[in-house]
Amino acid sequence: MNAAPALLGYTAGVGFLAPRLMLRSAWPHRAPALAVAVWHGLTVSFTVAAALAAYHLAAPSEHLHADLIAVLHSCGLAPTAGAPDPTVADRSAIALPLSVALVVLGAFVLEVLRGRRARCRHREVLDMVGRRSTHLRATVLEHDLPAVYCLPGHKPRVVVSAGALRLLSPGQLEAVLEHERSHIAGRHHLVMAATQAFARVFRRLPLARHAKEQTAVLLEMIADDRALRRRSREELATALYEMAAAKAAPAGAFAAGGPSAVVRMRRVLTPQRRPHVVLRGTVAAAAALVPVVPLLFGCLPTIG
Repeated sequence: MNAAPALLGYTAGVGFLAPRLMLRSAWPHRAPALAVAVWHGLTVSFTVAAALAAYHLAAPSEHLHADLIAVLHSCGLAPTAGAPDPTVADRSAIALPLSVALVVLGAFVLEVLRGRRARCRHREVLDMVGRRSTHLRATVLEHDLPAVYCLPGHKPRVVVSAGALRLLSPGQLEAVLEHERSHIAGRHHLVMAATQAFARVFRRLPLARHAKEQTAVLLEMIADDRALRRRSREELATALYEMAAAKAAPAGAFAAGGPSAVVRMRRVLTPQRRPHVVLRGTVAAAAALVPVVPLLFGCLPTIG
């Protein structure tokens, strides 16, 4: 029995139905870190399923084990005595799923390098026009428009404009600065690069589009929660209100304001009850196991 139909059905479910279920659920905003893990688990699972489906469409499932061993043997990776030399079709069947995985991995590396290059150029500009504030642990930019953002990654920076310094109270300023430090400490730029790479490869897929959009919002909520460890809800919420119309952050950066500021402000002002421990445990287990599910679809027909 060929596993391709089951794998194609699974990819359709993960790619089209799973995002709808996530968007209709109430718990992601109450446990944003767990929700990010679920979105990433779904993207990994889709990639694995698509790669395995490509293999099973190119090679009969009953030859899966023998063909794979033959290819590994020819490469010197499987010292199996008497293993037959793989045919061109066998090699193509192996190359097809590998190409799917490599395209996604290559897109991730490209996103990381693109973001790093943009941040490096921006840091060079900041070195020329900004001034370092030891008290704020940030770079102050002489600009009238309010702006607070961070450049994560190599040589991270938190940037605050003179307009923001005049607009925000000391408590509000410390709240948004702590928010930006959370992005840097959590290496959120790598998390975003992964979803951006997946969206670049699978442009029209609902999972890709929603994973990218929701991950961006959820990462901001994670940073908000960390800021609340040190500052009050009122200070952070009013700071978000003041920064809601702030200028968009440069490429590769995270900003305290932006389009999600109003949603996050309401969330901050309304104490969030964490999901029940059973729900958290179930969702965490699902996030960890969902990337493995396609392997069961691909291997069970062969085992049988």
